[in-house]
Order: sequence, then C-alpha cells, then structure tokens
Amino acid sequence: MLKNFNKVTLAGLVVALGIIYGDIGTSPLYVFKAILADNEVSEHLIIGAISCIIWTLTLQTTVKYVILTLKADNKGEGGIFSLYALVRRHGRWTVVLGMIGGAALLADGIITPPITVSSAIEGLRTLPIFKDLHQITIVKIVIAIIVLMFVAQQFGTTTIGKLFGPIMLLWFGMLGILGISHIGNDLSVLKAFNPYYGLQLLMTYKSGFLILGAVFLCTTGAEALYSDLGHCGRGNIRVSWIFVKACLILNYLGQGAWLLNHEGSTIPKDQNPFFMIMPEWFVIFGVVIATMASVIASQALISGSFTLISEAMRLNLWPKLKVNYPTEQRGQLYIPGINWLLLAGCVSVVLYFKESSEMEAAYGLSITICMLMTSCLFAFYLYTRRVSRAWVAVYLLVYLTIEFSFLLANVVKFMHGGYVTVIVGGLLFLVMFVWFRSRKIKNRYVEFVKLEDYLPILQELSNDTTIPKFATHLVYMSSADNPKEIEHKILYSILNKKPKRADIYWFVHVDVVDEPYLSEYSVQTIIPNEVIRVEFRLGFRVEQRINLMFRMVVENMVRNKEVNITSRYESLSKNNVVGDFQFIVMEKFLSHDNDLPLHERLVMRLYFILKKISLSEERGFGLDSSYVTIEKFPLVVAPVTNLQLRRTN
Repeated sequence: MLKNFNKVTLAGLVVALGIIYGDIGTSPLYVFKAILADNEVSEHLIIGAISCIIWTLTLQTTVKYVILTLKADNKGEGGIFSLYALVRRHGRWTVVLGMIGGAALLADGIITPPITVSSAIEGLRTLPIFKDLHQITIVKIVIAIIVLMFVAQQFGTTTIGKLFGPIMLLWFGMLGILGISHIGNDLSVLKAFNPYYGLQLLMTYKSGFLILGAVFLCTTGAEALYSDLGHCGRGNIRVSWIFVKACLILNYLGQGAWLLNHEGSTIPKDQNPFFMIMPEWFVIFGVVIATMASVIASQALISGSFTLISEAMRLNLWPKLKVNYPTEQRGQLYIPGINWLLLAGCVSVVLYFKESSEMEAAYGLSITICMLMTSCLFAFYLYTRRVSRAWVAVYLLVYLTIEFSFLLANVVKFMHGGYVTVIVGGLLFLVMFVWFRSRKIKNRYVEFVKLEDYLPILQELSNDTTIPKFATHLVYMSSADNPKEIEHKILYSILNKKPKRADIYWFVHVDVVDEPYLSEYSVQTIIPNEVIRVEFRLGFRVEQRINLMFRMVVENMVRNKEVNITSRYESLSKNNVVGDFQFIVMEKFLSHDNDLPLHERLVMRLYFILKKISLSEERGFGLDSSYVTIEKFPLVVAPVTNLQLRRTN
C-alpha cells in the first residue's frame, strides 16, 4: 500500500473524485444561498464574498490540508484519530483534542446529508411547474432518500461505488461548464482573485464578519481529504484537487457574474442561485445530478463515521459495538448501531429545520471545532518531528487566527440552530470521555503480581488429580503489558474461586498499537506444555478476531512442536484426541464497597450504563461464546475506609 502511496493513476484519480470530494464538492449548492440570505445583491458583496471563498479554499483546503496535513500519514492512513495515534505517546493531553475533534466530525455527519439532499431537491422550485411545490412535499422526498440511503448501508457499496467516480466527474464537469458559461456576463467578477476585496468586505460591509460563517461552508469537506488518505493515496488526492478546485471556483465565479447582472435585487429565500444560472431546459437534469452528488457526499460521510467509530473502539475511546464487513473490500465496514443513530439524527434534523436555509445555521460550527483540533494536533506532530519551533509558531498563528475567526462567525449562529450540532457533539464527546476516564479509574486500582511467584502452585494444581479437571486448555485474557506480571484477579479465579485445574494455562494479551494495520504476535513459553503467554500486536484499524487468531497461533505452535495439545486423559491420549479449550472472561460490576469522589462516581455509573448497551467482552474480542465461561467479579476501585463498627461483648 505504501509503495504506491504517492503514485498517481487514472483509476486512482476517478476513485478520489467519488470518495473524498462529495462534501466539499456539493458546497456550491448552498454557499451563495447562505451568503445572500436577506442581503441585497451588490458588487461589493458579491466580489468580496467570492474573494473570501477563493482564499479560504486556497489557505484552508489547499495549503493546510492538501499540502501540509496530508504529510502526517500514519503508515498511509489519515484522519484525526490517525493523527492522534501518531502523537499520543508524546503527550497524554492530546487525547482530549482527539476526542473533541472526533465528536465534532461525527456531529457534522448528522447535518451534512440533510442539507445537501434538501438543497438539491429544493432546486425543483426553479422550474415554473414546481414553483409552488410545498415544503412538506420536499421534506417527505428528502426523508425518503435519506432512509433508503441508510438502509442500503448494510449491503456495502462495492458495486454501486464503482459509479461514484464517474458521477462526481460528471458533477464537477457540470459545475465548471455552468460557471464558464456565465463568467462572460460580467468579467469584473475576476477581480475576486485579489484578496483586497475580501478583506474590504470583512472590514466595511455592515455584516461582513458574519458573512464569514457562510463563506466557511465552502471548505467544510476539507477534513474528508485527510480522513480518506488511506483510500486514495496522497498523490491522487493532490492531483485531483487541482481539477476539483478549478471547477468549484469557476462555478462560484459564474454564480457571481450572474448575480452582478441582478444588482440591487434580493434573491427570494426559496430560490437558489446555483439552479437559477441553469437554462430552464437543463434544470431537471441539474436537480437529478445534484441529488446523485449529494447522496454520494452523504455516503462518504456515513462511511467515514463508521471508520471513525471503529478507530475509536480500538483506541478505547468508544464502547465496543457490533461491526459487520459487508464486502471483501479493505476498510469497508458497517456498524448497525451507528447507522441507525445517524439515520435518527438526520431525519430529526430534516423534520426540525425543514428548509436547507434553516439548516445552514446549524452547519459549520462543529466542523470548525474539528479543524481547530486538527490544527493543534498537527502543530504538535510537527514539534515531535523536530520541525523548527519558529515554523510551528507561524503555522499556529496563521491557522488559529483563521479558524478562530470562522468559529466566532459561526458562534453567532448558535441560537439559530448551531446549538443542535453543539449538543450532539457534546453528547458524543461525553461518551468518549466517560469510556476513556472510567478505564483510567479502573486501571488505577488493578493489582498486578509477579507470575513467577505463582508458577509452583499452578504446576501443583495442574497435577492435583483430587481436583476435577476444569478444562484441558484454560485461556485467560490478560491486560498486563509486562509479560512477567499477571492480574491478581486472574490468579484469584484460578486458585480461590472454585480451583480450576487444567493441563495448560494460556494467558493472552492484546496490545493495540499506533500502526493502523499491523497484525503480529509473539509467544513466550513460561513452562513448556504448562504455562504459555501469547501477545497479539494489532493496529487500531484491525478487527480483533481473537478466537481465529489464537487458533492460528496454536496450530503454528503444534506444527513447530512447541506444544502438545493432545488430551491427557489416557483413553483419549492414545487416540490423539485434541483436548478442549475454554476461555474465561472476567465481567466486572461496580461493588457497593466503594468510596469514590462524586465526579468519579458519576463517571463510573455512566460507564456501566454504556457497558449495558455495548458488546460483551467475549463478543468484543471475537470469541466463540460456546467456548467461553463468564465470571463476574466486583470492581472495588476505592475501598470504604471510614466504616465504624464497635463490638459489644
């Protein structure tokens, strides 16, 4: 994969068009509509706004993401969690930036499908026959499209995905041609390439700074460029962006030139300049192409949300959920719980806001926060790579200034709908924080002991025929990073809680590493044919199918004659019958014998609520339930110490 990471191919360019440019590519559908709002069309507004758009696409998308951030690839993978995985060992505090950015990006996934699909369908009103099309009818059409889109997720997109590239090529071609056909209407629009007009608008226009919130919509999909780095490769993204950016700017210039011919007028709220610049005979085709492009944009964001949650689960930032792999295509996955959550969120947004113009207020705020987190993490990444502190400071100064300006402009939208994505993002962050923080609280009180101190008693137990044999092979999942240590609770389970005699004791440890697709293991034979430790080192994008992986390890050890797995019962041994394997999974519950501070008590209660709706331990590790025994044990993280009790006799 890394070998061809920078290689540019025609097929790779088409795939890039279909996968990563849906969100940013459909922005012409609503950017000018949001800029105009109730503003009167004027040369000052139009040229200034286009200038802001051009330089936002240049500084924010081209320079920050395409040129700089794409360099921060994690073995060919990108995205905010991949970036966090690159820097987390250098600073524990980076987890907060990762969680905030991830939550904001997920919240953005709930607003993108409604606004793009609604903007496309509302284009029908440009036709005289649909001029009086009722908004309720449009809402019903939008919801139907969104529901079909989410229902189709479970089948994968391998077949239909092959059409994404050609459809988006058609879409961008349409954008460019529509723009070129109208630029000649007023060539003064070309003055927008001069940043002076953008700065002049921001400083002198009556609501210039507020217009930044609408301008920001032109770059909301820039984060997808980085998130989909592994699917397309850096070379294909950089080359295809030249074509995409050219088509986008041409379309904005064309809309601007058309609007300059209508100077002094106010565009009706239910009309969209994007469709108004189309010939009347072409509008119906334009709506169909725009709808297909908006579905592709939504599909890319939904798939991105699945990948994001999958990474969060591996990094212990999200409760474990069921993950399906509908096709053989690498990286394509489907998470039912997240799919239906996103569907409920998207339908709620459509029903609540109804019109795309109302959704614009909710759009942009969360993704601005995500971009800020990416900027901070990337600056820290540059610092860890020994880039000059002066350059890191310049980077932070430039992009924190730009993004805080966008954030302040979007904060004004808070009471007009921005609170929706902030609340959603806040709830998603709370889930991540509770899951991460509860693990830290638990780990504070996990007791590890030296395994060598208990080896003699394990050997004696294994050979004690007075105790009924529990299993031929007894397998425990261990969280001990140090191979010379083991959790005290595991030894308590073996020795104290109904002694478990076995021929061989296996201790399996899973280490999730920062390299995305690493999949390797090591074996330590502590006592030959009696005590063995297996350690899996898996990337944060690798599915933890421990049942299958452990079987492969055992088969490999048998071939190398490192272990004898034949049953030791005399009648079975002489017939070479393989002994049984039994996994023990320790399921925790919060003991009443705890004296936690209030905030930690709340965290642990929320953790166990989330635990109930997440996958069980055995399913999370991909174990076969028929070979698993669940053992409950009390979680005592802060023992009660002030209990008063007096004897009376």
